[in-house]
Amino acid sequence: MLFFSFFKSLVGKDVVVELKNDLSICGTLHSVDQYLNMKLTDITVSDTDRFPHMISVKNCFIRGSVVRFVSFFEWLWVLLTKFGQG
Repeated sequence: MLFFSFFKSLVGKDVVVELKNDLSICGTLHSVDQYLNMKLTDITVSDTDRFPHMISVKNCFIRGSVVRFVSFFEWLWVLLTKFGQG
């Protein structure tokens, strides 16, 4: 419940979620449940060349088991989009 409480405190804030398939999604955390499934709104992705199907997506649901890490530092998103994933 410690992680769940922490992520509930981030609702309404901008976060960067990196998935296990190396997709990084930046958006506003809309909700989170006890399994750490997340709903994000107003999303953008860092690598549109590798994930072109995500360009038109504005909202998404992310299953908690596919999340590698979550960051809430805006400067990290700037670095990811500016320099890419590799």
